[in-house]
Formats: sequence, structure tokens, C-alpha cells
Amino acid sequence: MELENIERDFREKVSAKLQIYPEGIDRYRIFTPFLFEDGDHLAIVMKREDGRWVLSDEGHTYMHLTYDIDEKDLQKGTRQKIVTNALSVFHVEDREGEMVIAVKDDGYGDALYSFVQALLKISDVTYLTRERVRSTFMEDFRAFMEQTVPANRREFDWSDRQHDPEGKYAIDCRVNGMPRPLFIQALPSDDRTRDATITLLQFEKWGSPFRSLAIFENQEEISRKVLARYSDVCEKQFSSLAANRDRIKHFIEDAMA
Repeated sequence: MELENIERDFREKVSAKLQIYPEGIDRYRIFTPFLFEDGDHLAIVMKREDGRWVLSDEGHTYMHLTYDIDEKDLQKGTRQKIVTNALSVFHVEDREGEMVIAVKDDGYGDALYSFVQALLKISDVTYLTRERVRSTFMEDFRAFMEQTVPANRREFDWSDRQHDPEGKYAIDCRVNGMPRPLFIQALPSDDRTRDATITLLQFEKWGSPFRSLAIFENQEEISRKVLARYSDVCEKQFSSLAANRDRIKHFIEDAMA
């Protein structure tokens, strides 16, 4: 099919504002009006591979997402489900981070439509509602703890059965095996931080020996008053999980030693 006809098919099936520019032999850059959340355009290239035409993002979509999300977090939990579902629904292949779709039976417009839809759906990981973001943060926290602390040294959602048989004052992860166990709390919000403050104060009231560690989703989003009260009772805090994985790991390992 001639380039002029391909461009016409693209515009009919996807957008009248679409443009194509050559970038060498059998390679074209496709500009569409579709954007990521921060205003960057989707990156789409049409190129010839092994005698067939394919559309590719050349790894740009994943790279763009990792500006704000740890690459490992894209490969598990809620985010992975969003990505996997988008690839399956629109028949797009993930080639080690490069999104690719083949053009079949001269269906250029159909292929581009499916490809754009897939990239937009994948970018939805940045549009998660606040509730789902918190869910993802807790998934990330749990996975991190499983990687960092041996199974026989950790307990998730732990509570003191003797003083608290109803489990009202739970610790997200208790690291044991030391004279003073380490209480680790994952804090995505003001409400969770208030609850965590009350929980630590209650353990102090019971006279329970412990050390405490807080891992925030984003400490900057916690109100100053809530954070100030919590800081009075917590020994060590990290402002986020994504930016402090190595530091948190070292702190926990030192505590276990």
C-alpha cells in the first residue's frame, strides 16, 4: 500500500490530526494527538521487520512510566494486571519492554487504532484512583518485606493476643527474633498515620518492648499536625518506599542483627 493511502487509512480509523514523517529507509514516525498524563505524546514508529510492517513504541511507554513508578512495581500486583490486560485485549506484544503490533492484511488503520488504545490503557497505571493507589502501595510494601525479611522472622498484620484479643491495634509487619521486635508500619494517608500513632501509644501503655519503623507512601502528603504527633512516638521514618529501598533494607537488616 502506498504511503498516501496508509496515511489516509490512519486518519480515517484513528484521527484526522495524525501526521507521518519519514525517518530513513522503511521507517516512519507517527504523530497522533494522544498524550500521556504529563502532556508528552505517545511514541509510535512504523517500521519494516522481516518483510512485514509493524508499529512499535521502541520502549518509550515503559520508560515514560518509570519516571514516576519503580520498574519492578510495573511487573507485579495491580499495575501488572492493567498492563497484561491491555496487551491481551488489543493483541500487542511486549518484547522485553518494547510494545509491538504487526500490521495484518493491509489493516494499517486497524493496527494503529489497537496500538494507540493499548498504550493509553497501559498508561492508566498513572490514573489509578487514590484508593487503588493505596492498595498498590500496600502490595508493594508486602512484597518488599517478603524479599527483605525471612519468613520465620516476620508476621504481617500482627497484634498482641494477650492485651488485644480483638486485634484492634495491628502492626503491618512485626520483625521478631530480637529482644525488642521491630514494628513496621506502612502509611499511605493521614488516617492510617493517626491510627498508627494510637497503636504505638497503646503498646507503650502496655509496657511492651519494641522498636518502630514507618514507611510512608509519600510523606509530603501527610498533614503537618498528623505527622508531628506520629514523629513523637516513632523511632525511624522513611518518606517513601520507592526512593528508599536500599536504606530501608539496611536499617531492617541492622535491626535484625
